Amino acid sequence: MKLKQTHSIRQLYAQFSSLQGETNVLRVSGWIRTNRLSGSIGFIELNDGSGFNNLQCVYDKNRVTDFDAITKWGTGSAITVEGHLVLTPTMKQPFELHVTQAELVGRAPEEYPLQKKRHGFDFLREIAHLRTRTNTFTALFRLRSVVAMAIHQFFHEREFVYVHTPILTGNDAEGAGQVFQVLVDPKDPTAFFKKQASLTVSGQLHVEAFSEAFKKVYTFGPTFRAEPSNTSRHASEFWMIEPEISFADLNDDMELIEACVRYVIDYTLRECPQEMEFFNTFIDTNLKERLHAVLKTPFVKMTYTEAIEKLKEAVAQGISFEKASITWGMDLQTEHERYLAEQLVKGPVFLTNYPKEIKAFYMRLNDDQKTVAACDLLVPGVGELVGGSQREERLHQLTARMEKEGNLEGLQWYVDLRKYGGTPHAGFGIGFDRLLMYLTGMNNIRDVQPYPRTPGSLLY
Repeated sequence: MKLKQTHSIRQLYAQFSSLQGETNVLRVSGWIRTNRLSGSIGFIELNDGSGFNNLQCVYDKNRVTDFDAITKWGTGSAITVEGHLVLTPTMKQPFELHVTQAELVGRAPEEYPLQKKRHGFDFLREIAHLRTRTNTFTALFRLRSVVAMAIHQFFHEREFVYVHTPILTGNDAEGAGQVFQVLVDPKDPTAFFKKQASLTVSGQLHVEAFSEAFKKVYTFGPTFRAEPSNTSRHASEFWMIEPEISFADLNDDMELIEACVRYVIDYTLRECPQEMEFFNTFIDTNLKERLHAVLKTPFVKMTYTEAIEKLKEAVAQGISFEKASITWGMDLQTEHERYLAEQLVKGPVFLTNYPKEIKAFYMRLNDDQKTVAACDLLVPGVGELVGGSQREERLHQLTARMEKEGNLEGLQWYVDLRKYGGTPHAGFGIGFDRLLMYLTGMNNIRDVQPYPRTPGSLLY
């Protein structure tokens, strides 16, 4: 049986002037957000997921034959309605659908957990399979889709090649050892790979090989870390955006980071105006102001050493940090990063040239032999948003560092990239989920992921 054409609510809002009138019978399918009765007239707020707006469907006894049955259709029920668009210029919405026929597709009983009231995020995390039907999460996950498109569009316009790096890997990219092991005993004769395997913590090492053939590449996919941190900023499974550019240094890397961040913010504000207005109204009232400021504010550059001196001065002036002992060589905390971005610079700031001891083995050693050519982009409201570096392209320096850290075994293929036509190259990583937190004002990573995986929690 051929189905009738169904319009999306998004289409109706885009074309309502041409679709209105008694001669146009329109068909829409979706889920009831509310259903209220006022005498002999009923009003259904319908959402089909195509956009942020609901469609007000008006039904009365004179137009529908099953009026009494429709009044009992509860919130969450799936329905299909047909009717005529009528313009309503004096009301909140520009039009409404006067229903002539309605069909119940899937009933939601009275115990449906998402009734017409505000629900806390803690509660909604327990019903992740249903929370997408709330205003916050329809906006959030539509925006997540749009931001992913913005990422791909940005790199596509700049002639980058998209690489699918492996999820199963035989190495820990950063040497932290906090990996999910796929195989515990590599000596087991039934072992599938005959060696230790784990879920990837980063696609960077693999994508570097492609940059030495295609010059400009990126990977965008899931990564996994068995870090026990159970904070609002950590998850065991998350997505990473990791570009790599050959014939490039740290300055080229920072230029690409700045362009990427500005592009994504502008794209999101332009493509999701209603969703962004919702987040600005109900989640973070300074959100749009902060994002527009990033678009207009120059990205400042400051060395790690300069930042340490600024933080020492702040402590001397009475600024209170939870970690108040500021020393060169320490790993900066979020509170330090936010102070630098929000109070000192009052905008985005690149911190560069970190101590080699707190950065990964693949970062290029500077001439001072103490620091590496690394950068972190700090932004107001979040702290670190992006981390990048120029990679160590010199064979001797790289192998010496790897031998010292004991991770040369199994990564000979990575060393080969320096032996066979290697180039100066650089790259960075953006945690996609943290980027979404920044763009929406949501303060818990569990609320920007469809099905969050965190220590002690695997509900789905």
